[in-house]
Order: sequence, then C-alpha cells, then structure tokens
Amino acid sequence: MAKIALITGATSGIGEACAHLFAREKYDLILTGRRGDRLEKLAKKLNAKYNVEIAVSQFDVRSMAEVADNLDGLPAKWKKVNVLINNAGLSQGLDPIDKGSLDDWDTMIDTNIKGLLYVSKIVSNWMIKNGQGHIINIGSIAGKEVYPNGNVYCASKHAVDALNKGMRLDLLPHGIKVTAIHPGAVETEFSEVRFKGDKERAKKVYEGFEPLVADDIAETIWFVVSRPKHVNINDMVVMPTAQANAVTIFRS
Repeated sequence: MAKIALITGATSGIGEACAHLFAREKYDLILTGRRGDRLEKLAKKLNAKYNVEIAVSQFDVRSMAEVADNLDGLPAKWKKVNVLINNAGLSQGLDPIDKGSLDDWDTMIDTNIKGLLYVSKIVSNWMIKNGQGHIINIGSIAGKEVYPNGNVYCASKHAVDALNKGMRLDLLPHGIKVTAIHPGAVETEFSEVRFKGDKERAKKVYEGFEPLVADDIAETIWFVVSRPKHVNINDMVVMPTAQANAVTIFRS
C-alpha cells in the first residue's frame, strides 16, 4: 500500500515542488490550495507522469469550516496520512508597525498560524489513530530573527517555530515525528505576493545573488522524511550560500 502525503499550498512554489518529489517517490497525494484549476492541472500531470493516486481538495486554510468540511469529507483510505507538509503561508506588505495594514496582519496571522493549526488538529488526530506520522512545518528565517518592517510576518513565523516545538512535545507519546524547515531567501511567488503583484519590486529581492529555489527545499524535506524511524530532525535552517542571516546577503 502506497504511503500518503498531504500538502497544503500545493498550487505553486515549495508546495508544488514537494508534490512533484513525493509523487516521484511513489507517494499518493492529497493536494490542497485555494486555486482549484491549478490543483487539477497539477494532479493530472503527476498522475500521468508517476501513476500515483491523487486527491484534490480546494479550500482556504484561513477558514476552519472549509478545512474541516474538506478534510473530514475525505474517504477513509485518505485519512491514513503518513506525512503532512504544512506549507501554506504568505507575507503581506513590508511596513513599519505604525503604518501596517490591519487587513495584511489578519491575512498573515489567519494563514500562517491559525491555518496551520486548523489543518494540524485534524490530521494529527488521524496520525494518533493510525499510530504513525510525520508533520513538516514550513517556517522561515523570519521565525528565528526579526528584521526591520517584518514585524507581524516575523511574529507569525516565530509562532510557527514555537508551535513546532509544542507539537513535538505533545505528539511524542504517540510516536509522531515533527520537524520545522526554516528557509532563507527562496525565489518563488513569495515576494510577488508580499508586494501584491508588483513583479519588478519582487524581482529586485533576488538580484545579485543566487537564491534558493523551491526544489532545494523540497529535497531538504525529502531528506528529513526519509530518515530511519528512530531519527527525527527537529529543526533545520536552510540558506543560500550568499545569505548569512535574515538581512545580510552578499550581492555581486
């Protein structure tokens, strides 16, 4: 029987890269995200290429009702999840605290913290019932350091760091692995989303150095998941060679 991976935010970036990699490794997949057309297109592509089973579940992690309706509504066979990748997350704006947008704050908190919690609560109970599982929480270097104008985004990723540690403690008696992966600069849709579609501004974030790409993080996640049963990697920070910390990047 094939193992199952559930990936949130699978429509682009790290989530999509994970979908390709885990399909290549013959995992059946539950792909979730807000953009149903992208999910269906990805599912069709992966099924044709790797001959794996794929369930598509379109919902916004910010809505507890949508999360519960979609996940609880899955057939029983799909609730044997081996790996949960809590990838859905975003940043909105880059403003000092006194000029920040309340809507941006709500979006980041509801997605990065509450969305992760909504999905994890349901899937962790499946894992407890099944007696196994591995939860991968995608954090950020912003969860280790606070940088100017990062305020609420950094706070949300610090929360992911703390929740990862809390999950590790709480799920320890059930033999469930929990890992956080904290990337530095990864060239995905991240900056374009942060700057609300301003592609030129987003492009400048990655100028003058070679950033990470989504596949780099997907391969890191696969390394973590593929360790022997007695090995758990609690926490990992992954940076481009040109980046030393959240704000120090050597640009040529």
